[in-house]
Amino acid sequence: MNRFARLLPVIVFVLLAGMLLAGLLLPGERSDVPSPLVGGEVPAFSLEGLKRGGGFSDADLREGVALVNVWASWCLPCRAEHPILEKLSCVGGLELYGLNFKDTRENAEAFLRELGNPFTRVGFDENGFTGLDWGVYGVPETFVTGNDRVVYKHVGPLSRETVTGELAPLFRSLDLDTACLGEDVG
Repeated sequence: MNRFARLLPVIVFVLLAGMLLAGLLLPGERSDVPSPLVGGEVPAFSLEGLKRGGGFSDADLREGVALVNVWASWCLPCRAEHPILEKLSCVGGLELYGLNFKDTRENAEAFLRELGNPFTRVGFDENGFTGLDWGVYGVPETFVTGNDRVVYKHVGPLSRETVTGELAPLFRSLDLDTACLGEDVG
């Protein structure tokens, strides 16, 4: 019994560390984080462009449907989801905006040069203040807005399953042309 009593703290620590690690590594778990923004108005903001000109603001999201993707060059999941964003840029009637979060201009520009730029415009949020207004927990995060309202939020990288199971049906319900997505989204 004395031996078990000495091992109990170690066993508890290993179990808690394993649960924490599983929570960080298991895919899909972060997307269930609720957002008070969904259903509400787009937060007021104005971002200068990544290339000093061509940024965007809440005024750009007042009409039509837009996808706002929060990303950073230092974010590995952002790199993994980038082909999905490029595929989504073909959706008729959808504007894609990039919100570059807590990054440097040089690194963000290099990221887009290397992987391509699917965005209509990219706003530069060097200090992360606009991201905070949007309720960003971390990168990547993706929002869909329609007529000045936030209608959808996804935390974590977009995947083929997210697009086919959530985004494509949402886009169709918003009368967007998703024919270009076909069956193979990723």
